[in-house]
Amino acid sequence: MPDIKALLANAKPREGSTKILLDGQVAGEIERLEAELLQVSEDWQPSDLTEQHPGRKISERIAKLRKQAKASEAVFRFRYIGDEAYSSLLAAHPSKDPNEGFDSVSFPRALIAASCVDPVMSEDDVKALFEVVTQGQIKALFDTAWDVHNSSGLVPFSLAASALLGALGGGEK
Repeated sequence: MPDIKALLANAKPREGSTKILLDGQVAGEIERLEAELLQVSEDWQPSDLTEQHPGRKISERIAKLRKQAKASEAVFRFRYIGDEAYSSLLAAHPSKDPNEGFDSVSFPRALIAASCVDPVMSEDDVKALFEVVTQGQIKALFDTAWDVHNSSGLVPFSLAASALLGALGGGEK
């Protein structure tokens, strides 16, 4: 039978991470060019065999912008803060609505600030970040922080990895 002290000595807090695209302008430009490419592809009729498809230049610009967008991605890494700290954080941000467990504005900011270990952020930093990223990105950050604190202790299953190993003749051991 395992000794609890030995188990605790090997235990590590749960971690998780998410990538956030920080250059919203480049993302918007890619979306605009994608729409332009679709329109050009539907409308273009060559006047002769030597005419080059106008979508080529648009596609090249999209490829260049995608590299720029990838370079502006930042990984945010979260770590479980422990039961007492998490309970205190929840208690410090009560909801005004009795059907909700926490304040939906202040608690996500506080949880992200408390549990993001890379980059380390204060609540003011989180608030400033929320002014330049989208609501979808805010949700992704909060969802990762939430999952680090509320997911089960099971080993995560990777469908993609299992499928690839199966196709290549390998398998999980």
